[in-house]
Formats: sequence, C-alpha cells, structure tokens
Amino acid sequence: MTALTALAAETPSLVQSVDWTAIAPVVITAVVGLAVLVADLFTAERHKPVLGWISVAGLAAATAALIPLRAGDRSTFCLTADPEACSYVADHFTVVVQFLVLAGALLTALLSVTAVRDTRMPAGEYWFLLLSSAAGAALLPASRDLATLIVALEVASLPAFALVGMRRGDRLSSEAALKFFLSSVTATAVSLMGVSFVYAATGSMHLTQVADGLEDVPGQLDTLAMAGVALTLVGFAFKTAAVPFHFWVPDTYVGAPLPIAGYLSVVGKAVGFTGLILVTVIAFPAYSQIWGPALAVLAALTMTLGNAAALRQSPDRPHSAVRLLAWSSVGQAGYLLVPIAAAAYSERDQIGSTLAYALMYAAVNLGAFAVAALVARTKPLHRISDYRGLYAERPLAALSLAFFLLCLAGLPPGIIGLFAKVTVFRSAVDAGLGWLAVLMAVNVVIALYYYLRWTAMLFRAPEDEVVAPARTKAPWPVAAAIVATAVTAVVLSGAPQLVLRVASGSLFAQ
Repeated sequence: MTALTALAAETPSLVQSVDWTAIAPVVITAVVGLAVLVADLFTAERHKPVLGWISVAGLAAATAALIPLRAGDRSTFCLTADPEACSYVADHFTVVVQFLVLAGALLTALLSVTAVRDTRMPAGEYWFLLLSSAAGAALLPASRDLATLIVALEVASLPAFALVGMRRGDRLSSEAALKFFLSSVTATAVSLMGVSFVYAATGSMHLTQVADGLEDVPGQLDTLAMAGVALTLVGFAFKTAAVPFHFWVPDTYVGAPLPIAGYLSVVGKAVGFTGLILVTVIAFPAYSQIWGPALAVLAALTMTLGNAAALRQSPDRPHSAVRLLAWSSVGQAGYLLVPIAAAAYSERDQIGSTLAYALMYAAVNLGAFAVAALVARTKPLHRISDYRGLYAERPLAALSLAFFLLCLAGLPPGIIGLFAKVTVFRSAVDAGLGWLAVLMAVNVVIALYYYLRWTAMLFRAPEDEVVAPARTKAPWPVAAAIVATAVTAVVLSGAPQLVLRVASGSLFAQ
C-alpha cells in the first residue's frame, strides 16, 4: 500500500485544470449561439427580432469578459509534463485580437438586426451562424497548438459560407457562397497537408515545441519540414485575401448581405492574419529565411493589384461601391502583411504594427459598410454614383463616410490612418526592406485617387434629372453602428496612442 501511494505521488497528474475566466469570451459567444438556435424553435415569427437582441447582448457580454484578461498572463489546457506548452494562452496578443473580433461581430450584429428583418432571412440560423463564426474567430488568437488552430479556423470559416448564401433565391448570393466555399475548402486541405508534414518532422503539435523541433530537424526530414511550412502558410494566405489567393473576394462581397461583407472584410481578415502571425512568428522562426521573403513578395503583389483593381471601378457600374471596398480591402491586406514579413528580419515584436493597423482598419471599414447599408435602403444597386449629393440628403452619414475614407487613405483629419501607415512603413525600414517601403509609399499615393474621388462625390450637387427617392428614416441600429464607428475613429485620430501603443512592447507571453 505504501509503495502504491509513493508511486501515485511520483506520477504526474493527467488531469488538466481549466481556467474558465481565460476562456470566458469564447464560451459566452458559443453558449449564446446555441441558446439562440434552441430558442428559435419555440419563438413565434413575430418575436424573432428578440433573437437578434439576445445575440447583440451576448456579444457585448463576451467583449466585456475581456476586462479581467487585460493583464495578459493567463493560460490553460497545458501539458502536465510540460506546463509551458499550452493549447490556450490569453496573452496581450490574444486579448487585442479577441477585442477586435468580438467588437467587430457586435457591430455586425447591430447592422444585421435590420437586414435580417427586411430581407426575411431565417433569424435563428443567421444568428447561430454569426455567433458560431465569432466564437471560432475569438478562439483562434488564443490557440497555441496546430490542431486547435485549424479547428478554430474552420469554426470561424464554415458558418461564413452559409452566411454569404443566406439570401435564398438570390443568384449572386448562391454563386458567391459556392465560390467562397470551394476555394476555402481547397486552401484548408492544403493547410492540413502542411500541418501533417510539420507534425511528421517535429513530432509535436504545440507551437512552442514545433519551434524547438524545427531548430534541429534531421537532414532527411528537412525537405518535408520546408514543404510543411510552405503549405501551411498557403491556407492562411488565402484567408487574408493575399494575391494570388484573392480571387474570391469581390464576388463574395457583392453576393453576401452587406453586414456579412463587412464582417468578412474585418473579422474574416483578422482570422487569417492571426493564424499567419502565430504559425510564422511562434512556430516557424527557424524557417524565417523562407517565409520572410515570401511574405514580402506577397505584400508587394497584394497592395499593388488591390489598388490597381480599385482604380478601375466605374462609378456607374452596379455594385461598384462594394467592389471598390472589396478591392480596397485587398490593398489594405498588403499593408497588413508588411510587418509580418519584417518580423523575419528583425524581432517578432514588429507584428504589433499589424495589430495597430488592423484596429484602425476595423473601425473605419466597418463604418464604411454601415453607411453603405444605410444608402442601400433606398439605392440597392450599390453604385458609387448613388452617393452623389449624399451630404445634401444625409449630412451626418456623408461626413462619417468621408472621414472613414480619409482614414483609409491616411489623410488628415484621419490622423489615425496616417499614423498607422507610418508605423507599418517604419517596420519595413527597420527590417531593411527599403524596396517594400518605397512600393508601399507609391501604393498609398495611388490609393488616394479612388478614396478622394468617392469622398468628393459625397459633396457634389445631386443630378437635377434624377428624381431622388423619398428619404427614409435611418433604423436606429444602423445609425448606432455608424455613430459608434465614427466616434471611435475620431477619438483614435485625437489620441492615436490608444492604438499605437500596441505597436510597441511584447504582445506574447514570455
């Protein structure tokens, strides 16, 4: 008996403790999603809007659950034999990205309350899918093993396919969902193959242990490891809409409901960049000589092609406003890739510039989609020319959209956009990527044309021969989303240090 007791005392426990506070944002989002799906079965049709407000409240609660995590010192689901290897880490990087994801999903939910009602989309399914995707997107930045990372990526992505095709009977919506689904599934399959190669070469799934394993790969496995690194990056490059994996973006944004297009442009992009940062900076630093130049080239191609395609959008073409925002998001993705590429040449803290830029981009881009959702209520063709004279019709909406576009362009008074671009530019210079910094500066100048052209159109006199549709009162959830994003953009422009502090200091747990 004494020997058994001694043996039990020496054997490490296989039971992992769970830090419920650390995982609260993800759990709350997922539980509310399930609750909404079940409640939909017992809710009369006239009471369906209540499901939307429950979802909004759930996302607000999940965002508030980040407050106890602001110290960035929590982790859970750790190996009992190696407490440093954890599957879930709530460090500063996680908290920042989760705030971006959950706040973005909250604004999307506000925009969706009216859209679900007006387009008669199935409420229960819509809210369940949105919350499920948000839960997966919130899980991904905390994931510190390859299995959890891929699962979180798919939980965030799979509901998005259905959300894009939620408008039943709409040909554009169905085509967009099918294209998004097929291309995304292909990219996921490539990533899974890459993960399997990495696991075969290192014998571990935890990112920190993978990094250690790749430092000393046996010669006969080196080619396998390099192939695994390359294939894994391909899947995440697709999620970021990096060239040449961008082809799904314009048609998907046009076919999706506008709130979902905004969600994909911000939260969907955050998912891709988060995964890319985790696998490159934490798991694959030993192969930085491979992914560093590759990401630099991808950044150059992405910003150049995105801006060039945005320039070609004709103001009178149907859906030109959404297509311009889509191509603009591709161009912005190129800027977001720059600090990640720079991290291969200097220190990994360069990726703070990506997060700072992403926070600015999230606020102003969701704001632009919120104004687009308002304009589309009376002008459903989504043309840029539909915004001509918007200031005369809706002055506050026009001023808000003008400010959002100036922030995206990096022009005063959109100071936060300018500062964020300077931060990304500096990361390239500090890493010795002078050619990429010059190309970025050229692309910023090119982008000024289409941003300023749209901005100027807002303040032109309406065409006399066009009979303006009767002005409708803006639904208050849409108005609230516009006000929230506009106030955020103004505050950040007045106090840019609120976001730019993310670009300095260490974001990852040491």
